[in-house]
Amino acid sequence: MLHRWLCCLLLACLMPLAALAQARTPLVVEAALDRQVIAPLLAAFERAYPDIALHYHDRSTLEVDRRAREVRPAPDVVISSAMPWQLARVNEGLAQPLVSPAARRWPQWAKWRNEVFGFTFEPIVTVYRLDLVRHMIPPTTHADLHTILTTHQDLLRGRVTTYSPGRSGVGYTLFQQDARYSPRFWDLVAAMGAAEVSLEDNTQAMLDGLTEGKYWVGYNLLGSYAMHWAQTHPEVIVQVPQDYALVMMRMAFVHRDAPHPMAAKAFVDFLLSVEGQRILAGSTPLFSVLPEVIGPYTAQRLRDQVGERLYPIPINASLLAFVDPLRRDAFMARWNREIRILEP
Repeated sequence: MLHRWLCCLLLACLMPLAALAQARTPLVVEAALDRQVIAPLLAAFERAYPDIALHYHDRSTLEVDRRAREVRPAPDVVISSAMPWQLARVNEGLAQPLVSPAARRWPQWAKWRNEVFGFTFEPIVTVYRLDLVRHMIPPTTHADLHTILTTHQDLLRGRVTTYSPGRSGVGYTLFQQDARYSPRFWDLVAAMGAAEVSLEDNTQAMLDGLTEGKYWVGYNLLGSYAMHWAQTHPEVIVQVPQDYALVMMRMAFVHRDAPHPMAAKAFVDFLLSVEGQRILAGSTPLFSVLPEVIGPYTAQRLRDQVGERLYPIPINASLLAFVDPLRRDAFMARWNREIRILEP
């Protein structure tokens, strides 16, 4: 009898917890953004919305894009650094608009039709090991990198890394932008090929190789990840190029077929809020977009450091050209020819 009474008491205690769990609205976010880096913002969102059960999945840019297009039920929110692919999906009608004060106030240059929003402002950087300094002057510009690759080719052979444009959407985007801004881009690619560059799928793989000593210099890494890594790995040095620095934005949209649209809109709205941007500026190296936000990582502070040589990748129709198959095939054909490594 006592045993039955204890069981009933236990069930009575558990029932409110079960009901609470069922009452929480699930929210599925597919993101090409390292959870470790964005963790402070996710934690703040969960505190602000305890009735939403956040399911955050960190994947590659190409996998996030595939899931946005093919997987059903669809994710609620899609976040990626592969800016052309994000804009292409929105242009195909895969997003729904966000109608909120924060969305309306968001800078025009960082959004597209109130459907997709660039909510970070991340510089693209060169990273090198301290070993490099013992043998040569470290590169501060793209021209410097080309110089050390040609004058110290034997020493750097196999010790250089960068993105694979064939396997990484963000890598492909960055190289396309380099080709747009630098008349000597293809000379740099050829020099990397001559130094037997190693091509990686993501910035973390490059950072791991730099820390292990496998690589001495990495080109076109995401500054947010590199700066976060360098805080606990003093053997690596992060350099924002001084001749010109590309800036990439993570783009977020609410999926057209989001199973939980209200929760999805609350999440994206939080990314655009002053509170969310303050967290990005103060607790992450993702760099905030809003001009009124103050902190160590803000777009304005980056502009103050680099000045007119800062080149943000624009969120406009020009991005759509990068996903054109003919343009991609032509780019990859020249890439393979110059770098001497066959890419898919």
